[in-house]
This record gives sequence, structure tokens and C-alpha cells, in this order.
Amino acid sequence: MRASEKTRRLTGLALLTAIIVVLQIVASFIKFGPFSITLALAPIIIGAALFGKGAGAWLGGVFGVVVLLACVMGWDVGGNILFTANPLLTAILCIVEGALAGLAAGAVFQAVSKKNMTGGSILAGIVSPVVNTGVFCLGLALFFYDTLVAWAGGTDLIYYIIFGLTGVNFLLELVINLVLSTVIVRVVKARSRA
Repeated sequence: MRASEKTRRLTGLALLTAIIVVLQIVASFIKFGPFSITLALAPIIIGAALFGKGAGAWLGGVFGVVVLLACVMGWDVGGNILFTANPLLTAILCIVEGALAGLAAGAVFQAVSKKNMTGGSILAGIVSPVVNTGVFCLGLALFFYDTLVAWAGGTDLIYYIIFGLTGVNFLLELVINLVLSTVIVRVVKARSRA
């Protein structure tokens, strides 16, 4: 990789990192249910599309650290309950779910965009929130089962997870990513011409 390409990559990742931090701090105060909405997936997907799946994992990890900070500071009440119950598992869950969401978006984009860039962007936009929410729900079920049962309050757990805990957040994240997928295509095309 040439020095100018390394500089462009480093600058792009620094800018996307800053955008993710700001977006997720703002999102910490936007709630639908017990958890904050995720606004930072679009810049994670853009970074993964521009710089590869490793960059997607890095940006997703940054997102996870900001989510963890929100849990620790009490900005995310549900996350704070998890952090109080088990700080180490909460930290691992936050960072791993974000990193995997970015890694998966980058891998899907890389695999599909060679044949169809728009399709790659759309699929990356779908995969990222699915992985983010899926890993979160799996982590809750495996490591915070008692907390999950208490939150469900006697409701069927599957029903509660889908319709009470993650439903609205997941759908909003998915819609935001699908709407922004055309922007992602434009950014990637503009960069490839530069």
C-alpha cells in the first residue's frame, strides 16, 4: 500500500471513528424500550465498504466501547443493569457484538459488491443490525438469563425479545441502514474515482 493510500485510510478511519463516537453518544439518549437505538451502524458499514472487513471490525469495536461507556455512566439504563450484574460480561458483549456487526458487514459487502455494489450495500445494511441485535440477544440469553426473565415479567421470552426488547429498535436500525444504502454506494463510488 502506497503512503498516500495509507494516509487516506488512516484519515478516513479517524473521521469515521469520530462520527461513530458522536452518533452513539447522541443515540444513548434516544430510547425505544429499555435500550438505546443504534445510529452508528451506517458509518461502520461505510468504513467496512471503503476499507475492508478489518476496518469494519475496528469501527464496530469503537461503537461497542461507546455503548459500554453508556452502560457504565447510566445513560443506557438497561445496559447499566447488565453492567451492575456483571461488568466483565457486559464489556465483552458490547465490544464483541459491535466488532462482529462491522466484520460481518465488511465481509458481505466485499463478497457481493464485486458483482453488484448496490446489492452489496443493501445486504451489508441488513447484516449489520441483524448481527448486532442477534449477538446481543444471544448474549442476554446465555449470560443474563435471570435478568432477561425478570424484564419479561412472566411474558414468553421469545415474544418479549422480539416485540418488547429489540423489536422497535431493530426495525428502526434496519430501516435507517436500508435508506442509507444508496448513500453508501455513492461514497464508495466517489472514493474509487478519487
